[in-house]
Amino acid sequence: MIETAKNTEDITKDATDLYWLAFLLTERQDLSIDIAADTAVSREYASPFFAEWRRDWGRRLLIGRARTAIHDELADSARRTQLARVTGGATGSAAPPRNWSLSPDTTKADLQQALLSIDLFPRAALLLFFEGIRMVDAAILLGADPTLVRKAQAIGLRELTANLADKNSPEDQRGSKPVTEAPKKVSSWLRTTAVCH
Repeated sequence: MIETAKNTEDITKDATDLYWLAFLLTERQDLSIDIAADTAVSREYASPFFAEWRRDWGRRLLIGRARTAIHDELADSARRTQLARVTGGATGSAAPPRNWSLSPDTTKADLQQALLSIDLFPRAALLLFFEGIRMVDAAILLGADPTLVRKAQAIGLRELTANLADKNSPEDQRGSKPVTEAPKKVSSWLRTTAVCH
């Protein structure tokens, strides 16, 4: 009985995580539910021996399904990204400024709002970076040249850090004081938050 409850809890967390990733890619709740449900069902009967591999493959499958669903919007955003200028070189760098850190008070809603305010192609490229997907695979998943994906990641990361810095400034809208706790890495925070909420 306890094993069944744990499995149900794991499936629920996994489905929620898949939904959030699909929503961040598509910005459409109905579509995200369908994509996450299809992906979760395709992973339901995975052998425990291959569970981790199936989980990673399922996330890539979800990204591919989302990309197909938003193909035209993604292509338009990729064209805008290609024309955009990136400070610090033509291809930029997917690293935040040296003195930037993610506030421990940042919520999942804060992160979602910051991500959704980024244009679609840079946001998708940044999400693939957070997923730990290699550049060559990210280029295939996004149907773009690796140089453009790298540029999009740099733009996305720059905008994300700016969006979160505005939200988490030392004296933000809530009037809170600066936090002195150790900062979190964005990529590990993103994964932890997706699983925990």
